[in-house]
Amino acid sequence: MSVMSLVPKRPSIVSLVAAKQLRCQVSTSTTTPRTHRPRDAIISQPSPSPKKAPLSALPTGTLLRSLVFTSIMSSLLLNPCLAMMKYVVDSKSPLLNPSKNPLIDYLLRKAIYNQFCAGTNEAEVRKTVQDMKSLGFKGVILGYARESIAKADENDNSSFHVEKSQQAIQDQAVEEWRQGNLRTLKMIGAGDFLGIKFTGAGPKAVETLSRGDLVPPPSIAQAIEEICEATASQNSRLWIDAEQQVFQPTIDAWTIDLMRRFNRDGRIVVYNTIQAYLKSSTENVHRHLCLAQKEGWTLGIKLVRGAYIAHDIRSRIHDTKTDTDNSYDYIVEGLLSQKFPLKTASDNASAFPDVRLFVASHNAESVRKASTLYRQRIHDGQPTIPLEIGQLHGMADEVSCDLLTENNTGQSETPTPGVFKCLAWGTTEECLHFLLRRAIENKSAMERTKDTAVAMRREARRRLGW
Repeated sequence: MSVMSLVPKRPSIVSLVAAKQLRCQVSTSTTTPRTHRPRDAIISQPSPSPKKAPLSALPTGTLLRSLVFTSIMSSLLLNPCLAMMKYVVDSKSPLLNPSKNPLIDYLLRKAIYNQFCAGTNEAEVRKTVQDMKSLGFKGVILGYARESIAKADENDNSSFHVEKSQQAIQDQAVEEWRQGNLRTLKMIGAGDFLGIKFTGAGPKAVETLSRGDLVPPPSIAQAIEEICEATASQNSRLWIDAEQQVFQPTIDAWTIDLMRRFNRDGRIVVYNTIQAYLKSSTENVHRHLCLAQKEGWTLGIKLVRGAYIAHDIRSRIHDTKTDTDNSYDYIVEGLLSQKFPLKTASDNASAFPDVRLFVASHNAESVRKASTLYRQRIHDGQPTIPLEIGQLHGMADEVSCDLLTENNTGQSETPTPGVFKCLAWGTTEECLHFLLRRAIENKSAMERTKDTAVAMRREARRRLGW
């Protein structure tokens, strides 16, 4: 799938002048009154004005940094760079700890941190968030990057390694997680998302999630309750991130309970994350839909492909990328068309539940399909669900900017989905696992990364007049 099809060719001055003269000749050679264009043409016909280059919105510094990064990630340097990154992440040596070695911290910040992360403190994060919104993004998703990683055994999903710790240390980790998320919440506004990871609450959360306890421990439950209430009070929203499969069934159970309590009366606060690369993803969406339908609450779904392929049990993941792509697009189409199979033996004709969908994808084809189907159904007067779309900061900027250009140039009279950027913040050490997943994700999507690099080079040449 080529991203370059989304990048418009720059029209020449000669062609623009000729087009203008032709329009003038047509308007002066007829006396037929001007009429409104047919409604059927709203989506199918482009605007007559030339489309602005999507990446023109990016600051030059961001463009150049992205160009260097994507060029490396799509070259022979990828594997050695990734190996070095993984070595640093897994190392216990103080010399390779960015919090203890300023040189390592500096190198990581310049090489990869600044590409994907919002900052290490409130001032840096607020500036990054403001920069995103000034580019035209409807909002941001901001998450505190701190998390815990369990090492699952391929042959035994219950086999994992979590260091035991004293009760006081466990409680301190929960409190730091609570404070970190409440602090993060203050950096965003109404309509934005706070992204949280339950494992960020430390060893107690890791042990509880891996055991499959359907009810979180009191200290964690109280922290989650406070975060949800604070999010609702400022009209923001809460993303519960997906994590490794050793934790995910319990994460789903906790999140569904939160949606039961906070997503009521047409108001939505909590979203759960579905990973389409899992063979069970379609069944999992169906289970969420049936519960929301039966119990009368609003279901919030953030749909991703998946980012834990290096840690999850491989047999539970789709065998090919094509299978994952098909799974992702099937779920999106079923939700937007409200045609997901919901009938059960005791329910022959139930109404589709109240659902909000966030398409979190760097795949240009999936994004295009979702946006087109959403606008087409609204245009045709067919039922659909609210749709928002977003990408990670520093990834697939050509996809994000193309959506922004489409929204800002008024190419369609039909409403368009809101566009967001997802940001993580924290110290370099806290962001290491997040950054490693971004590097692995770029490796697994080599062709897309190459397309991004080509798009960045084309925009750089356009600015230089080459």
